[in-house]
Amino acid sequence: MGGVVNVVVGYTGGKQENPTYQNIMDATEAFLVEFDPSIISYEEILDEWSDQHAPYYPSKCQYRSAIFYCSEEQRNAALKKVEELGKGGERKVYVDLEPVSTFYRGEEYHQDFLEKQMSARAPMF
Repeated sequence: MGGVVNVVVGYTGGKQENPTYQNIMDATEAFLVEFDPSIISYEEILDEWSDQHAPYYPSKCQYRSAIFYCSEEQRNAALKKVEELGKGGERKVYVDLEPVSTFYRGEEYHQDFLEKQMSARAPMF
């Protein structure tokens, strides 16, 4: 995505220090997106998130759907996006909105996970 500088997979939203996939307790698996706001807006990132995510099912803490915001402006944009997802009232939306808390980088095998999975596959032809 143009304007996205870096994406890191990890854990946030809990009180446990240094969670890992094996010992996660109250944290949530998340990704940290660093972006250049002169190229891409926070709203465009939220659009992409909502296009690739279906937050219509409740989930335990580790896999819950959440948006962690850095400012009141981001909170308002995220709230608007969540309201859009629930528009019409046909489906309940399960998305928590929380201020950013400590982010712990995930294990290396989680970084660029899809790219690693695709490159590990043998060519079809």
